[in-house]
Amino acid sequence: MSPGIRTYHEVDELRSELPDQIAAQDERLAARLASVSRVVAVMSGKGGVGKSLLAALLATALARRGERVGLIDADLNGPSAAGLLGVEPGPLVDGPDGLEPAVSPAGIRLMSMALLLEPDRALTWKDAADAGFVWRGAQERGAVREFLSDVAWGPLDTLLVDLPPGTQRLAELHGLVPGLAGALAVTIPSAASRDAVARSLDLAVTRGIRVHGVVENMAGARCDECGALAPLHAGSAGEDLARRFGIPLLARIPFDRRLATAADEGTLDAWFADAGPEADRLAELAAKLRPAGAGEGT
Repeated sequence: MSPGIRTYHEVDELRSELPDQIAAQDERLAARLASVSRVVAVMSGKGGVGKSLLAALLATALARRGERVGLIDADLNGPSAAGLLGVEPGPLVDGPDGLEPAVSPAGIRLMSMALLLEPDRALTWKDAADAGFVWRGAQERGAVREFLSDVAWGPLDTLLVDLPPGTQRLAELHGLVPGLAGALAVTIPSAASRDAVARSLDLAVTRGIRVHGVVENMAGARCDECGALAPLHAGSAGEDLARRFGIPLLARIPFDRRLATAADEGTLDAWFADAGPEADRLAELAAKLRPAGAGEGT
């Protein structure tokens, strides 16, 4: 093994022994999710659109409303949620009801592969010599299953799942959680992003997954002096996708330098307290993920 690389099987806190434990895990998963009011996927067909940041912002906004919130970082090879939420790396505790998730300063319960690997270490898998691609896919699906079934989430109002780019993980999540409350699609204005996100939305529609709507991120940069919004990317992907799939365009979020700094520093909760209209817009977006008539903290 190359120096500086750990395999998933070297992580003592969470192990997968596929396929023998799958049936038992499915039973545990159903029991675990019985105390979770809703599971919502945050998805995009393309990387680099700010999807993970949006998932962290939505989790923070819901927590600030008094909700019990969990976040699964299902981007196993590029996990970023821990840093965004200000969760310091450290050993996880194996409690009486399962692995205890990390908890952010805002009270968000988090599970991420970044919490199981040493800093800057790559995630690798023990591949069968002649079936590496198939085996890695099974291992990754097993890891997400364990994040759902073997972590002691406790009662939650909302469990957000930050999916990696592409369509595969959405299909797998829906297979694991048939009662998925819905999905939120994230794009940037460009045509390339529109086409990639369209494939994820097509899969969601095909599988009968409710799509709450689409969010267009990096919709422009606001002038500090005049307040005008100047475009960062050519295109109108948010409007195009909303029209094509008959879903709401929930928000167009401009680039915010202060938010970028808060994301790097893991201080999103502090940003919300001082961001004014931009924070209000995200709080309204988070509220749209909640069922009609749901009260605070339910």
